[in-house]
Amino acid sequence: MDISQKQISSEHKKSPRWQKLKLFQDLKAYRRIILQAKKSRRKGKAYQPQFSFTQGLISWIGSLVGIEILAYLSLATHFPLIAAPFGATAVLVYGIPDSPLAQPRNVIGGNCIGALVSIICVQCFGGEPWVMGLAVATTIKLMKLTRTVHPPGGAVALVGVMGQASWGFLFTPVFLGSLVIILWTYIFNNITPGRSYPHHWL
Repeated sequence: MDISQKQISSEHKKSPRWQKLKLFQDLKAYRRIILQAKKSRRKGKAYQPQFSFTQGLISWIGSLVGIEILAYLSLATHFPLIAAPFGATAVLVYGIPDSPLAQPRNVIGGNCIGALVSIICVQCFGGEPWVMGLAVATTIKLMKLTRTVHPPGGAVALVGVMGQASWGFLFTPVFLGSLVIILWTYIFNNITPGRSYPHHWL
């Protein structure tokens, strides 16, 4: 393209007709994006669970007291009864206590499997980055085999490897902390109108 052709092309793009065409194309693209977003939002509303304000408030109170019990017991007894994965456990047992993943079998079993796997992995292979993946993957496999799937169990396994966990990690904070969470969840949900927990113990 020579200089004159470039000038013509440049002038053509500045013409009102070209500007209108470009604006129309931009509007079509924008409208397509909006329609896709609305469609995705409708799917999300149909798929995602919805909770009332009261349900949210009850979950807030339960998780607030539950985590504070663990924190203050840890201070009072000098035993580490709280760990980061318990935040995810709180989401399940106080937010959606009807979930199969929030039942006592899953909470205690899943968390303890994660702790046990991480300890064995650390003892055998150390704390190399690949060991983290091995611990989490093995935990998922064992939780599925034992019907104790509990997502925070994967986090327990990861934290265990990252912290070079010893055998004490299985007892405190994992087992005792999980037990305290279950006991408070049982008390809280059964004194709250319209709620009951658990659906099953084993």
